[in-house]
Amino acid sequence: MEVNPNEVNTDNLSEKAKYDLVLIERAIAGDEKAYSELLGRYKDAIYFMLLKMVNNKWDAEDLTLEAFGKAFKSIKQYTPNYAFSTWLFKIATNNCIDFIRKRKASTISIDGSTYDDPDDSYASLTSALPASTPDPEESLIKAQNIRLVQDVVAKLKPRYRKLVELRYFKEYSYEEVAQELNLPLGTVKAQLFRARELLLNIMKNMAEANKQ
Repeated sequence: MEVNPNEVNTDNLSEKAKYDLVLIERAIAGDEKAYSELLGRYKDAIYFMLLKMVNNKWDAEDLTLEAFGKAFKSIKQYTPNYAFSTWLFKIATNNCIDFIRKRKASTISIDGSTYDDPDDSYASLTSALPASTPDPEESLIKAQNIRLVQDVVAKLKPRYRKLVELRYFKEYSYEEVAQELNLPLGTVKAQLFRARELLLNIMKNMAEANKQ
């Protein structure tokens, strides 16, 4: 359902919520910067809410991007009966609850370790990840929608942002990123692998929303 601010009753919405409607209409029309602006308006609030729920900054960052990816994919289903922020927070909360439920159901941690212990993190994943040669999906991040990716990346938390910038924009090897940031190679590989998946997911969801 396309949202037209001029055809709905917005009397119950705040000025901020009314501007969100304008951004949503622009996003549905294919304006990628509108998506970026929506992300920028709410990513911190979503992140800190999720951080309280999972008590892990990396999980919270991942879940924040996942929430926006799901919201963007379903943005035409949003109706202005309530604020966009309310709808977005519900998506983020439900997604986080699913994540927590799956994590509790698993016999091991979702990544085999904790994000706060970089010396041991992701050791089991390292051998399954590529060394330094970009694969087609990495090339897609570098070659297509580069402005959009930069807009999204610019809104990430500093540590995550630095990882992505060094690898995808400056084209550092995994080894060079690890040396630059003084992080274990396995941690760098796994976090960049996860970042790539999240970024591609957001881009694909935005593209799907604009095609519907």
